[in-house]
Amino acid sequence: MNELLQTLGVESWKPVVAALMLPPVPFLLLVLVGARVLVNRRLLGWLLIVLACAGIWLSATSAVSFIIRRALVQPPPVLQPAEVVALRRAPLAAVVVLGGGRTPLALERGSAQLHPRGIERLRYGVHLAKQTQLPLAFSGGQGWGAPEGASEAAVAGRTAETELGFKIRWQEGESRDTRENASRTVALLREQGIRHIILVTHDYHMPRAARAFRRAIAAGPVPIQLTLAPMGVSADTRLRAVNWLPSLGGAEQTRLLLHEWLGLLLGA
Repeated sequence: MNELLQTLGVESWKPVVAALMLPPVPFLLLVLVGARVLVNRRLLGWLLIVLACAGIWLSATSAVSFIIRRALVQPPPVLQPAEVVALRRAPLAAVVVLGGGRTPLALERGSAQLHPRGIERLRYGVHLAKQTQLPLAFSGGQGWGAPEGASEAAVAGRTAETELGFKIRWQEGESRDTRENASRTVALLREQGIRHIILVTHDYHMPRAARAFRRAIAAGPVPIQLTLAPMGVSADTRLRAVNWLPSLGGAEQTRLLLHEWLGLLLGA
């Protein structure tokens, strides 16, 4: 998909393409198709409308996000305490945090701020860096179609110092998506002599991020070891009846997971 958009010269349309492919747009289109089919084929028309309504309902449930996470995205497990201890003072190693978005201007603060997902990743990255006594790098610029302003890496650097009392050693602020996160960060750290990356991002994002980093590492002359440190993993492994009811959290999780699955499927 990235290659196709690049060939057409419309890579900046990625957010638009994603929005059109994710719920509720496909189901709303199915409603319109069903309404049109009703004119000549009532049974098929009603079937399409019922399927569309079911899709809208289910895509807003945490049960469906749970199923997509397990069956399609398949995030890796979290780092165990013994693994963190083993990483302590690892030679030529660095913790790398991937950005999760930014707010160009938070009026109540008078400056750009990290999106809550970005804050969560940064906090875990700082925690891991302190536990392992390793330097920290943050990768994040301005996403495709995002408003101009400070890069996410610059915002993260300021946030880490003022709110978490930690200094980020390397800031990569030019990347616009996960693939550029990987290529630019690997190039930067390889030049700095880093030969082991501990990668931090949300669990649902990790499969796609890990693939991008492995490709970026393989494309270079010097091998780099990659350790995955996913965060935000839910400890609840059971489905309950209430999970089949629509909720704001369920809709957000389903959309995020479908976005990652489509990215994996299309090579983004």
